[in-house]
Amino acid sequence: MGKIIAIANQKGGVGKTTTSVNLAASLGVLEKKVLLIDADPQANASSGLGIDVESVEIGTYQILEHSNTPKEAIVKCSAPNVDVIPAHIDLVAIEIELVDKENREYMLKKALESVKDDYDFIIIDCAPSLGLLTLNALTAADSVVIPIQCEYFALEGLGKLLNTIKSIQKIHNPDLDIEGLLLTMYDSRLRLSNQVVEEVQKHFNDMVFETIIQRNVKLSEAPSFGESIINYDATSKGATNYLHLAQEIIKKNIQ
Repeated sequence: MGKIIAIANQKGGVGKTTTSVNLAASLGVLEKKVLLIDADPQANASSGLGIDVESVEIGTYQILEHSNTPKEAIVKCSAPNVDVIPAHIDLVAIEIELVDKENREYMLKKALESVKDDYDFIIIDCAPSLGLLTLNALTAADSVVIPIQCEYFALEGLGKLLNTIKSIQKIHNPDLDIEGLLLTMYDSRLRLSNQVVEEVQKHFNDMVFETIIQRNVKLSEAPSFGESIINYDATSKGATNYLHLAQEIIKKNIQ
């Protein structure tokens, strides 16, 4: 049975989509079967893997509405062993559409039951908010990876996210685990980066991944070519970092 991992942080620009795309691609290269779900209306995870977002007819919106099955929404992409359920800008409207529905927090969980056994890992790229979309992702997930940028405001909002996770564990999903806190955009030359790493490791100990994602130009370039860092430049620092993260997650999840 596949493990569902949500990549979440309500703060924007911390590396959620970069992590979703490149973790999925790294797991794929390590011969795991992966489904990447784009649950962000900006649809950057979809375009970052070469999918033409404008031509998406069936995607996350239809899955959440239960008007189509996940299998009907799956699209092949440039990364080996990775399938994608893409997003479209119309996903913005889903929060309003679901508001009156019964069990609205469980729409994604229910939809994924039909494909969960087909994959080793299901990665959900969450929107930068704590709205109904992210709530659906966290209710469906087995665990959550929280990317934290190695910058001054890194810890701002982390308490709020951890409280949200706690209340989801209480009300909707008692089995939700924190897979780990992932430090991103690390620059060893900056004293501030090193201070943030120390601070996070001191407060959260074992909850922090050993792998740290370094700031890397290639990581920023890859999405504009519609490729993961593994396809774009397998020898780059970014590719090495994400492969290490994938190995860490696989090791952690060996039954």
